[in-house]
Amino acid sequence: MAQGAGATHRGGKAARSTRRGATAAAGGMAKRSASAAPRVGKAASARGGGARRAARRTGPIGWLLGRLRRLVAMVFRVALLAAVVLLLAIGAMRWIDPPGGPYMWGEAWRLGGVAYRPISLDAIGLDAARAAVAAEDARFCTHAGIDWTAVHSAIEDYRQTGRLRGASTITQQTAKNVFLWHGRTMVRKALEVPFAGVIELIWGKRRILEVYLNVAEFDEGVFGIDAAARHYYGVPAQALLPLQTARLMTLLPSPKTRHPRALDSRLERRARQIAAGAQTVVSQDLDSCIR
Repeated sequence: MAQGAGATHRGGKAARSTRRGATAAAGGMAKRSASAAPRVGKAASARGGGARRAARRTGPIGWLLGRLRRLVAMVFRVALLAAVVLLLAIGAMRWIDPPGGPYMWGEAWRLGGVAYRPISLDAIGLDAARAAVAAEDARFCTHAGIDWTAVHSAIEDYRQTGRLRGASTITQQTAKNVFLWHGRTMVRKALEVPFAGVIELIWGKRRILEVYLNVAEFDEGVFGIDAAARHYYGVPAQALLPLQTARLMTLLPSPKTRHPRALDSRLERRARQIAAGAQTVVSQDLDSCIR
């Protein structure tokens, strides 16, 4: 009987141990199931977000965004290619005479042709070069394309008088005549700055002045000082007398309304000032960059 009672007791303990194991196992499974539920929910949510993104990519919004990205990429590539081509063209013009410019082409179309015969600075002569510096840009050899002193002076004059006068350097005027258009617009003035910097860097001062004297307008359809000398005086540029050269320089602000042999008293005084200024350019060594 004692043995039977012991066996019964051991059997009860074993049964209770088995039940506790089963309960613990069931609890563990329940916990694992509970912890797995959020992961399943997160995975389903991720799949849902991916589906929404895929829908956006394939729907009208996705199509529009794709087209916009392609358009931006194409504009960037075209702009980069245009910049490279322009830089190569500017580099080539260091040695090759420019084929005019937008304004000259417009005048050629309007008039049926223009007088344009570019020649070297040696053929033009230093007298004309010095007269241009005296008339248009006395600090030509010392600035880097923009004369900030003249810009500040023009701003002060505008504040005091309300009138805006030009402060363009020979470099800026060359950039305008060769690459840009005429007209007083802020867009064009803003574009002059990078062009002026580039041609200062690539061409150098002597080449800039050479191109300027070849593309400047001296009368309707007459471009360049050599064409102007032949047009007004019947001689090449190098044969001009100093006062004749100075009179031609007085035409530059308004070439279609002035004639070098019919200047009023004010412009005649201006011509004589330019002739004297050309001598000052020599005496003060302001032509060191073009000799």
